Amino acid sequence: MVLASGYYAELGTIIKEFDFQVIRSYGNYEKIRIRKMNINRPGLQLVGFYDYFDNERIQLLGKVEWTYLEKLTSEERQRRFEDLFAHPVPAVIIARNLELFPECIAAAEKYRRTLLRTERNTADIQMSLITALSRHLSPRVTRHGVLVEVYGEGVLLLGESGVGKSETAVELIKRGHRLIADDAVEIHQVRPGKLIGSAPELIRYYVELRGIGVIDVRQLFGMAAVKDDQVIDLVVNLELWKEGMVYDRLGLESDHTSILDVELPVMTIPVTPGRNLAIIIETAAMNNRHKKMGLLERRDRI
Repeated sequence: MVLASGYYAELGTIIKEFDFQVIRSYGNYEKIRIRKMNINRPGLQLVGFYDYFDNERIQLLGKVEWTYLEKLTSEERQRRFEDLFAHPVPAVIIARNLELFPECIAAAEKYRRTLLRTERNTADIQMSLITALSRHLSPRVTRHGVLVEVYGEGVLLLGESGVGKSETAVELIKRGHRLIADDAVEIHQVRPGKLIGSAPELIRYYVELRGIGVIDVRQLFGMAAVKDDQVIDLVVNLELWKEGMVYDRLGLESDHTSILDVELPVMTIPVTPGRNLAIIIETAAMNNRHKKMGLLERRDRI
């Protein structure tokens, strides 16, 4: 397990992701590191209130701020923009393709700040930016395993190399379920209590099968067989059957495992020749879904 540290997103990555128009930029602006996932709309700052101002956040100006600035004299606008750009903000974004004030451009040039523009409306781009930064800056780990979506449930298959995780995933895909990641699963805690799993870009949509090699699931089974990411709902440990090991036969026990301090239900499935692991995992996914919906309470009282 590899724990990431020093989370940040480079400004160049965000610009490419959202196709921002670069109005003004200076130096190695694409390498500016963004470490705050919240976006600031500097309404109070434009009237001169800078107490508790977080200059590490991206600044977003929309129709409300622009309408206020239009009512000011050129000298007042110049002063307001210079007060804002004097702070080392990573970037200032103008929404709605609003026509730029000359005072805004002059202040950006004076203090060498990155000035961007987008045609999207302010609320939309703010929400999208926060979502993207949450993904880039979230705590994460990489686990060796397979992540599949089964009946809407994200099932993380773990186990020793060669136990049959990838083969089970292919059988599930043939039965109409979807692959998210094989071999390496990147797990992000995007919001409290929720883990999102995805595949590294280099191996996305690929599965390695011993004796065959690497196959492209998207090409072989179609777009419906893959998915970019998925909330993880259940962890399944596949292990070779061990003589003398006591396995749960009644389903009354409820085990959990912790990933990034998030508790997830976990079950261990012994692997022996002839067992149809795909059907077992389908049943486990449906059973877990029913438990979450409270439909198995009567059984627990038996």
